[in-house]
Formats: sequence, C-alpha cells, structure tokens
Amino acid sequence: MTYVELHGGLSVKNGRLTGQNGEAVRLCGMSTHGIAWRGSYINEDTFLTLRDGWQTNCIRLALYTAEFRGYCTGGDKQKLMGLVKKGVDLAVKLGMYVIVDWHVLGEKSPLVYADEAERFFDELSRSYAGVPNLLYELCNEPNGPVDWTEIKGYADRIIPVIRKNSPGAVVIVGSPEWSQRVDMVLEAPLECENVLYSMHFYAATHKDSLRERVRRCLAAGLPILISECNITEASGDGEPDEVSGGLWFEMLEEYKVGFICWSLASNRESSGVIADGCTKLSDWEDSEIKHSGLWFRERFRSCTDK
Repeated sequence: MTYVELHGGLSVKNGRLTGQNGEAVRLCGMSTHGIAWRGSYINEDTFLTLRDGWQTNCIRLALYTAEFRGYCTGGDKQKLMGLVKKGVDLAVKLGMYVIVDWHVLGEKSPLVYADEAERFFDELSRSYAGVPNLLYELCNEPNGPVDWTEIKGYADRIIPVIRKNSPGAVVIVGSPEWSQRVDMVLEAPLECENVLYSMHFYAATHKDSLRERVRRCLAAGLPILISECNITEASGDGEPDEVSGGLWFEMLEEYKVGFICWSLASNRESSGVIADGCTKLSDWEDSEIKHSGLWFRERFRSCTDK
C-alpha cells in the first residue's frame, strides 16, 4: 500500500497535518531545484529511487517565477506547465504526495506576478480537482520590504481560485524574510481552513534565535511545514553544520513537523545533494551523493512516523 493509499486526502486540524481518518501525517521529501533548468529529474526512475531507496513520501516541484527563463520572465509557459503536470502525474502513479511550489524569490513580493499566479493555480487545480496527492505552495520566499499584510492579501486572492476547483486542497503559504517570520503569521493567521505555513532554515546560518521563534509558534499551535531546508549555509553553499541540523531535527521530531530538503540537483553548491558532475538521475551510489544528501537520506529513513 502506498502512502497516499494509506492516508488519502489531507487536511489541517488542531495545528497538525492529518490524513483521511484523522491520523497525523508527516511529509518528508526532496525539493527539485528550478525545473526550468533541471527538469530531467522529473522522471519515474528518480521518483522511485527517492520513494523506495531514500524512503521519502513527498516531492516538491520548484517552479521559479522571476529568474532566468522563469515562468513569468520569458520561460516557455506551456513547457513548464507540462513539466509540473508530469511531476504531479508521476507522484499520483507512485502514491506520493506532491507540492507544487510557485517559487517567489527574485521579485520579492508575490503581488508582482499575482495575475499569472491566479491563472496558473486555476489551471492546475482544475486539472487535478479532487486529486488527494497535491498540495499548493503559493509563494516560496517573500523577502525585502514585504510584510505579512501584503502576503495575506495575496493568499486571500489565490486560495479561493484553488478552492473553487478543489475545495478540500491543502495550501502552503510563506511569510516575510524568506519564510522565516512565522511569528508574524501567528499574530494574524488566515481565516480559512486547510492552511500550512512554510518555514525555511539552513542550519549553518539559522540557529538558536530562529529555532526559538519557530518553537514558540509550534507551541502555540500554528501549523507549520518546513518546505525547504538543509544543513548548509543560507546561500546554499558552505560547510554543513550537523550540530545545528541535529538541534533543528530534535525540535521537528518533538512536534512531528514535516520537512523538505533543498535540493535535488548536481551542482557546485553543497546543498545540491547529488555530486557535482554526476549525470545519473537515479540509483545513486553513496559516492555520488554529497554529504548533505547522505545526512538527509538518513533522516528520511529514520523518520518512522512519516
């Protein structure tokens, strides 16, 4: 029985992500890098390796919006939507959950391309209405001078578009300062059901102060998903910090919070979990996986409550 067959459609209840019978569900998986540049990882063999070899239950599809060949900045919209749908279809076939990530970053505010976001999520939610595998991440990392009021207004615009087509869908909403100010959300959460708030950390940069901020929110019952993390620096590079990473995971285990590792890529950054120069798309040997990838693979395999 696959994970989705076991837990079915998800919902958010009492600050926790839950399955079809009210049981706690913990999403643990990998995020792609930008699919405009690394779309080759969206294939069945890759997903099978992550599901069966790494024991993940979720894949996050990162669709950059503003960067080079981004969805809203000269990218081939038809091709990129095709890659997103291919990834969703594969996750459905393999019984995995899948997060479609509208990867706000370079434009800072999700309002910059809100019209495009509305059309994108309308098409996606119409295409997969009622499909239990799919979660919608509305804005990856708002940053710069963006405040929670602005993000909240954007979410209030996009969520009804999705819910019109797929009423029970779980949505994931970011927060200011690269999705690290979840405390702002706690003061004025969205007034709708089935919402998770994303929080991102890179353990070599983000330490005690951010952990304590997140702990306060979790203790208050805010439903949080770590939709992007690694044990590297926030730049995606630098030496991994296993000590800080271990402290983060002690808290995630305590509150049974799901986590998504950044990123499924072979590049020079230490956060790209596949060795630089490795062209294989599946069945990686240990020597073909970077230190950060081996560390997270162990976290996935030891996460018995996912």
